[in-house]
Amino acid sequence: MYYEKELETMPLDQLEALQTERLKKLASYCYERQPFYKKKFDELKVKPSDILSIKDIKKLPFTTKTDLRDNYPFNLLAVPKNSLAEIHASSGTTGKPTVVAYTTHDIKVWSTVMARAIVCAGGKPGDLVHNGYGYGLFTGGLGVHYGSLEGKFPITPVSSGGTKRQIMLIQDFQPRIITCTPSYSLYMAEEAKEMGIDPQSLSIEIGIFGAEPWTENMRKEIEAIWGIKALDIYGLSEIIGPGVAQECAGQDGLHIFADHFYPEIINPETGEEVKPGENGELVITTLTKEALPLIRYRTRDIVSMNYETCPHCGRTLPRISKVKGRTDDMLIIKGVNVFPSQIEEVLLKVEGVEPHYFIEVERLGSLDQMTVVVEVNEAIFSDEIKALEALEHKIKKEIESVLNIGVEVKLVEPKTIARSEGKAKRVVDKRVL
Repeated sequence: MYYEKELETMPLDQLEALQTERLKKLASYCYERQPFYKKKFDELKVKPSDILSIKDIKKLPFTTKTDLRDNYPFNLLAVPKNSLAEIHASSGTTGKPTVVAYTTHDIKVWSTVMARAIVCAGGKPGDLVHNGYGYGLFTGGLGVHYGSLEGKFPITPVSSGGTKRQIMLIQDFQPRIITCTPSYSLYMAEEAKEMGIDPQSLSIEIGIFGAEPWTENMRKEIEAIWGIKALDIYGLSEIIGPGVAQECAGQDGLHIFADHFYPEIINPETGEEVKPGENGELVITTLTKEALPLIRYRTRDIVSMNYETCPHCGRTLPRISKVKGRTDDMLIIKGVNVFPSQIEEVLLKVEGVEPHYFIEVERLGSLDQMTVVVEVNEAIFSDEIKALEALEHKIKKEIESVLNIGVEVKLVEPKTIARSEGKAKRVVDKRVL
C-alpha cells in the first residue's frame, strides 16, 4: 500500500527532475532569506543561478549542528517569527538546545511524510496507533500524532512513561500499531510479564521504532517477545522530526522520502560522495521546508544507500540502511574507533544475556579502559560462579575479536541497569580528555 503512490513509485529520472526543480527554488530562497546561507554562498563564490541540476548540490556548503547552535535561537529562520506555527528544541544536548521551527506548510509536509511512513509500515486507515513517543519539545510524539491524523489512523497519545498504565490501555483499546523507542518496547514487555501478561497475547501487530540506533539482533529480540513485525523509522528534529525514512515490511532498508529530503552519503573525513552501497555519513537537504530549510545538513549518522527499486513493496525511493553508528558518538579507545552498536551486535548473539547494557570508559594512568556492563537472565545469574565466569570470558573474547582491543566485562543481575522511557543511555565516558 502507498499513501502517495505517484510520488513513492516515481521513476528515478522523474524524481531527479523534481529534486532539481526544488533545489533551484531552495537555493534562491535560502540566499535571499537567510543571511547565514548568503554569507556561505558568497564565501564559496556560488550564486543560486549556478544550480542547474540536482548534481550541482555539491557546489553548496555543508551545514552542521554547531551552525544551528551558533545561531540560537532564531537567526537561521527564513520567515518572520510571527508567521511560525510551531517551535521545537532538541533534547539531550549540553548548553543551548538546537531549535527547529515550522510554518503551517511545514506541519503539512511533516504530517504527510509521517502518514506515508505509517502506511509504508503496513498501517491501514482505521488502525489504532498507540503512541509511546514523548510529546513536548521532542519531535517524536507530535510527529507520529500529525501523521496519524493525516492518514486517518485513530491515535492514543499516551506519550512516554506510566508503563503499567500503557499496558492496561493496550489491553483495553486493542491498537494494531505501537510507536516508541526500541529499548522502551523491551522494557514494556518486561513490565507486562511482571503483570502476568504475555506480550504476544496483546493486539499489537506492527511496531514502528526509532529515535535511537538498534541492531538486527535487537529487532529479533523485540519480534520474539512481542510476536510482531518490528520496523525502523528514521528522522531527526533538525530535518523535520520522524518521517524522513521508513522501513516497509521487507525490512530491507528504510525508504527515504527523497522528494522532500535529498540524501547524500559522504566520506566524513573528505566530504566526497562514496559509491552506492558503501558506508558513509548521511547528509540531507530539506527541499520543501519554509521556516528553517537546511542545505547539506551533516547528520553524523553512518549508513549506506541502495538506489534499486524495492523488491518487497515496489517503492522507487532510495533506501538507507539502519544506522550503523555515528561519527560523533564514536568512541576512540586505544586508537580504535568503537561504535556502541558493534558491542550490542555481539551481546545479543550470546545466550543468557539480556538486551540491557552500558559501556563505561575511564582512563587508568595514560591508558583507556573500557568496561561493558551487561545484564544476564535469572537462570544464568542463579548459576554457580564458574558458569558466570565462563560467560564473562566468552563475552570478552567475542567483543575483543570484533574490536581488536582489550575490554573488561562485568555481569550484573536482572533489572540492575536503569531502564529508559526515552533514548537508552549506552555510554558513560569518565575520561577527562
